[in-house]
Amino acid sequence: MSVSTNSRPTGAADGSRVRVGVLLTALLAACFAFQLNASMLSPALKSIQDTLGADSAEIGLTQTAFFTSAALFSLFLPRLGDVIGRRRVLTGMLALMVLGCVVAALATSVPMLFVGRVIQGVSGPVVPLCLIMLRVEVKEPKRYGTLLGVITAVNGGIAGVDSLAGGYLADNHGFASVFWAMAAVAAVAAVLVATLTPESTAGAASRMDWPGVALLVVSVGSLLIALNEAGKLAAANWPLIAGLVVLAAAAFALFWRTENRSGHPLVATRHLKRRATWATLLTTVLTMTGVFAVMNGLIPAFAQDAEAGLGMSAQQAAWWTLTPYALAGLAMGPLAGRLAATFGYGRILRLGLAGSAATVVLMLWTVHSQSHALMLVTSLLVGVAYAGVANIVLNGLGIVLSPAENPGFLPGLNAGAFNLGAGLSFALLYAVQTAALPTDPASPAGYAAGMIAGVVILAAAFAASFLIPKPVAAEAQS
Repeated sequence: MSVSTNSRPTGAADGSRVRVGVLLTALLAACFAFQLNASMLSPALKSIQDTLGADSAEIGLTQTAFFTSAALFSLFLPRLGDVIGRRRVLTGMLALMVLGCVVAALATSVPMLFVGRVIQGVSGPVVPLCLIMLRVEVKEPKRYGTLLGVITAVNGGIAGVDSLAGGYLADNHGFASVFWAMAAVAAVAAVLVATLTPESTAGAASRMDWPGVALLVVSVGSLLIALNEAGKLAAANWPLIAGLVVLAAAAFALFWRTENRSGHPLVATRHLKRRATWATLLTTVLTMTGVFAVMNGLIPAFAQDAEAGLGMSAQQAAWWTLTPYALAGLAMGPLAGRLAATFGYGRILRLGLAGSAATVVLMLWTVHSQSHALMLVTSLLVGVAYAGVANIVLNGLGIVLSPAENPGFLPGLNAGAFNLGAGLSFALLYAVQTAALPTDPASPAGYAAGMIAGVVILAAAFAASFLIPKPVAAEAQS
């Protein structure tokens, strides 16, 4: 399997002329800005619910809207970066992120918040674009693996500062202040990316396949909406779901036909058939579905639940759950990237997945024992196993397994898979929680049921990971 090596346009700066430290600073700022969209809001969800007079399902839908939007834009923006320039596309994404944050901050209703979150979702492929830009400058496997880990570790949370700040702002200044903080960071990141990063493109990419983009977005978008609707269980509109599934299948069939006939396809069908493509995407979706809503939804909600849980404030919940989770992930990330390049991406990925599943099982004990100390320990452990290992390696596989002639292809689809899995996680695990909700409000059975579903899905991800081929060129040769 050949590793993707991104080509540069004539006249682009060579790696020796670019200070990698400066580049890394700008790319980290972009990843910080994106991560705030996902994690800073977690401790503020209850505040949003109370302020807007909504129920948890409505607020959960706005979260799903963000991740759905991120998944759809991830399908084609990395490829657009290959064609017109990655710096240009990344800067534009960050600017739209600022706009989405402003709309959400001014929201006086759930529909307005929904619109803001959809606009924020344009930032979906920030991390893969940053990793591609880094790959252009850093070729040596171990060094790239380490820096990949530094950038991707931010995906698990910014050393807990994001969740702490989100909880503090929500408790003391209302949920709008959280979005204003996001907007400020995104604006700074946009300036840094525009001024401190070199431009690069893929030399073989000359045109965008917009018909292919439209058909793929319709197909994946229809399927996402159908899955989200199905998550409502008894309240779901099943005829609508059936219609959306048919639409998704028809659009994908047309997409496949279009790509076979296009001289500049968005995704060559031969690449979709590769095990490196579908096995990586399947593992990513299953991993995110199994773990994301556990750490970013169920556990913080349990910590704040005054009857079935620990009755903490939003800020306290962040201190005990999201902060240790993020700190552990941030500390482990660079090491995991280097270990993957040294001992094998597949081997390190499976260690992370097994550890994630085992830790969620341990969380079930936490839910029933209601132990603060055990909640802290499990948050640290899942931070190491998922945020610090599995998340880093899955992001890296999207880069190193992408075909050389289309470097934005697999990272874009993989970013879409991350966001698809995150959205599905909220829809599916919350649906299981709702279905198992006990009549006794003091019982944590609903939380436990959601976590059990997460463990089952993580086990499926572990099995799927064995299908991913070895990225030989990205691993150090002994």
